[in-house]
Amino acid sequence: MLAGWGRAILLQLAHPLVAQGVADHSSFAADSRGRVRRLNRTLRAMLALTFGTAEEAADAATAINKIHDRVHGRLREGAGAFTAGTGYSAHDPALLAWVHATLVDTFILTFERFVAPLSPVERDRYCREAGGVAPLLGIPPDVLPRGTGELATYMERMLSSGEIAVTGQARSLAREVLSPGLPWPARPLLALARLTTVGLLPPSIREAYGLEWSPRRERALRLLSAATRRGLPLLPPLVRHWPAARRATRRERTVDPD
Repeated sequence: MLAGWGRAILLQLAHPLVAQGVADHSSFAADSRGRVRRLNRTLRAMLALTFGTAEEAADAATAINKIHDRVHGRLREGAGAFTAGTGYSAHDPALLAWVHATLVDTFILTFERFVAPLSPVERDRYCREAGGVAPLLGIPPDVLPRGTGELATYMERMLSSGEIAVTGQARSLAREVLSPGLPWPARPLLALARLTTVGLLPPSIREAYGLEWSPRRERALRLLSAATRRGLPLLPPLVRHWPAARRATRRERTVDPD
């Protein structure tokens, strides 16, 4: 999941209203500790929504909704299909759908690239189950894609609609994602994260951000993917799986021992 996190964030920021909201209401760009806190908070919420009990998922959604209550404003400069002064709100179903779709699209892509192929049935099941958060976040039930066919159609429509336009503000935020100023011992991991983030982006978005890509980097990404697919099965569950995922597995076995 973390291997695709940067891709999802850059796709989200490619929507001018999302980028404006992050710039106006987040310490993401101004404070490196703020970026770590935001990642940790978002990660804990995602794990609770995915693997938590019904009560844990509801608590996570309540916390997200409280943060979203404060996130609203107006676009400072026109971009893509949006004129200056266009209002935005973190409760806007259209923006929530874009953020959700980028995550689902990214996680399916990342899993198949770094873990193992999925069957069409498995992809559709993941897409459908991921949409289960809709009522908790106040998203109308017909807004989110209900299968990978609908997801692909939605992503293609959005990327060609004019609503997705990488602004200077988005490029500035992207630099903080790709070069967060971590201590030097973390730089090798940062280089791998940048490789996956840039390499997994749709080419049109990568170009709009002005990010370089080359056959040599593509080969490096393929080698990294192959090495990860071979190495993951060798890891014990304690290392490979999130604690929240292991707890969810134990709960399922308790409910259905067969």
